[in-house]
Parts: sequence; structure tokens; C-alpha cells
Amino acid sequence: MSGSETISPTAHYTGYVWARNGLSHPGLETLEGRVLFESLRPVMTANALLGRGTLESYLLARHRAIDALLDRAIERGGVRQVIEVAAGLSPRGWRFVRSHPELIYVDADLPGMTARKRRALEALESDRERHLVRELDVLRDDGPGSLTAVAAELDQHEGLAIVTEGLLPYLPSYQVRAIWRRFAMTLSRFSAGAYISDIHVGDAEGAAERAFRVLLSLFVRGRVYVHFDSTDDVVAALRAGGFASAEVWPAIEVAGDGRRDRTTRLAHIIEASTR
Repeated sequence: MSGSETISPTAHYTGYVWARNGLSHPGLETLEGRVLFESLRPVMTANALLGRGTLESYLLARHRAIDALLDRAIERGGVRQVIEVAAGLSPRGWRFVRSHPELIYVDADLPGMTARKRRALEALESDRERHLVRELDVLRDDGPGSLTAVAAELDQHEGLAIVTEGLLPYLPSYQVRAIWRRFAMTLSRFSAGAYISDIHVGDAEGAAERAFRVLLSLFVRGRVYVHFDSTDDVVAALRAGGFASAEVWPAIEVAGDGRRDRTTRLAHIIEASTR
């Protein structure tokens, strides 16, 4: 989001959550993330005791479900390249290039975050030939720093997956639809094209879930959007944007493990294809 720091708190917080749960390297967690986590711990503990769930359980369900679908796209769908848009401090690229030796993985984000990610990955001695970091503004149509420019570096004869996590809820609907059209157009140029992302769906929300979304809005100092009333609406919008097929899954069902509570019910995962 050009000129916006709205997602920065979540980038630090999620980085710390992944590291403390064994999904990331300590080199990808930050002091800011630890401070944010500890500052919210009393609220989250109270929510857990009251049966409302926690931000941590929500984030873990979301992250593990995306991992599962990306693994499947690589193993069955011919994906050999991944662009994670608005990657922040996500450890997914670091983990996936280690577990999939044939994979090219691009962490893409705004300049401030990419600089920090590069420094962290250099310290971890991540494979620089297969694990790339690129500047990308997801709202830019073309030119330097656009998805088109980043994708132009990749092999169109190999399959590509685009992954977003924690991005869509902070964008208004018209921007989400524009991004999906851009994603579909880019993926259609490759031998196989997959899109995997989390999404909030209105009919998954009760009073407790709406209260949790308000808490998220306060945390990121901005609005958290629910763009669609149902999973059918999400699928229709993706197909209208240029995807040949699309499905939306409850994250907790995809991940197959983890705590089932009111917060994890909020997380749904998109799996869409251009073929």
C-alpha cells in the first residue's frame, strides 16, 4: 500500500508468532514483534479463558492452511515458482526453498520491509539464487516495482503461484478486485497459475467474531474489511477477475490440526487457478 504503514504492526506481530511456534527462524522475529505480543498477552489470555479465541490461534490456522495448499500446488500442480506479495517477515520462502530444492521463491514487499528482509536472510545464509527479495507495490499497474516487473524475471514455461497472507482485509473491495484481475492476468502467462490467499467472509461472523475484527482494526490502526457475504460471492468475484476456477476453504479444515475456536472460524483460504 503506497505510502502506508498500516500493516507494519501485523508484520512484526506475525513474525514473532511464527517464530515462537516453530514455524520460523529466530532471525526473522523482531523486538517490535515481541513487544507487541507481550502488550496484547493479557487481552488474549482473557479472550481464551472466555472461549473467544486468540489472535495467535487465528494467525497459525491461516498460515498452516496456506502452507498446505502451496505444498499441494507444488507437488501436484506443476508450480516451480512462487511470488509472496506483501511478504513482510513471513518465513514461508525460507522454509519452502529448503524443503523443495527445485523451487524459486520471491519475497516481495515495499522498500522498507524488503531491506529488512534482505538483511535477515543474509544473516540466515538463505539460498540467494532461489530465494529472492524484490520491491513490489501491489497497487501499481506496471513499471518498476510492479507485479509485472517482478514476474518478468521468472520462467513462463514453469508454473507460478502467487501467495498473499494478511493483505486483503486491509484493502477496500475495489482494490481487491483490481488486484485479482492483475494476478489472473500475470498468472495466465505461465504454464500453470495458482493463487492462494486468506479471506474474511461475512457469513462466518457472529457477534464474537465481529468483536474480534474490531480488535484487529484497533491493532492495525485502520479498518479491517469484509468484502464478501459468502464463499460463493468470493468464487464469483475471482472468476469475474479472470480465474478459470476457484474454491474457498475454512482454514482449520485445510490445516487439519490446531485449535478450533471463534477466531479460527474467521480464517478462510482461497485456492484459484488460471487453467
